[in-house]
Formats: sequence, C-alpha cells, structure tokens
Amino acid sequence: MLKTAGNRWVKIRMKTTKLTHINTKGEPSMVDISEKSSSRRVARARAVVEVGEEILQALQDQDLKTKKGPVFQTAIIAGVMGAKKTSELIPLCHPLGLDDCQIEIQVKGGAIEIIASCTVTGKTGVEMEALTAASVAALTVYDMCKAMSHTIVIKEIRLLEKTGGKKDFIYTQS
Repeated sequence: MLKTAGNRWVKIRMKTTKLTHINTKGEPSMVDISEKSSSRRVARARAVVEVGEEILQALQDQDLKTKKGPVFQTAIIAGVMGAKKTSELIPLCHPLGLDDCQIEIQVKGGAIEIIASCTVTGKTGVEMEALTAASVAALTVYDMCKAMSHTIVIKEIRLLEKTGGKKDFIYTQS
C-alpha cells in the first residue's frame, strides 16, 4: 500500500523478480558463474557533479587546479583505481581482471559530467566496476573542491549501457 499526495491509499502490485544474490534459504550468496561462458562485456556509467559557478570559473586548460593538484586528472586516476577495487568494496561482486577502464570528464550544462567505461572478457559483467569508477571519480572531485564550497552535489550516478551478457541495456532518457 502507498499513501498518495491526496491522502488516499493505493495498492501497488510489484513484479517479483528473483534476486540473484539471495540463495534458496534467503541468505546472501555470490552468483555461481562457473557454468557461464566468457564473452566481451562492456559497461558505461555516468556521474554528474554540480559544483556551482564559483568553482566552474576556476577552470583552466580543461581542468580545475587546486592546492591538492589537478582535479580532473586526479579523479580519472581515482576512478580507475576504484574500478579495479570494486570486488573489495561491494561484498558479492566477483573480482575481475579488467581489460580496459577509461574515464572522461567534461563540463556540460553547468555541471561536471564523468563517464566511466569498463571492458572485460569474462563470465560476468562490468556494470559495478563502471558505476564504482564514476562514483569514486565524483567523490574525488568533491574532495578536491570542498575547500572552495560545501554546496557541491553529486546529483546522479547511473548505468548508461551494458553489453555482452544475457541482456544488453541502453539507457534512454524519457
């Protein structure tokens, strides 16, 4: 049941889907990928960081320079490092030997947009690695710019696409 803005109760039917990280006993469980075959898998994720006009005015040569160093360059390195450590951060993720991880950062629409792309040839996808890369890069931007403003907002972290597994996914804005 859900209470709507008009204080009416509405019954909502949710489609039930089997959660892949829950075993038959209802306990957390790593997904068994031993029977899957390897394939090339790619995922892209995006993070959007609103830093405000004051910080954006500090842009020089397509990067922000702070006392801590170049923000975008540091965020790129941090994002790649985050992707490589995903299985250490997310409990039931399989450790993956990434084939590639690329981070692109640009100012777009008054905000900083981070796009993380990860590729692996393996038995499981790289969505979590791409999402982690984008997240860690966004957190690094926040950390390096917080001395200039505490009104920074990490507005969005989203999977943009994944290919190479059972189901491909491409985010389309509605």
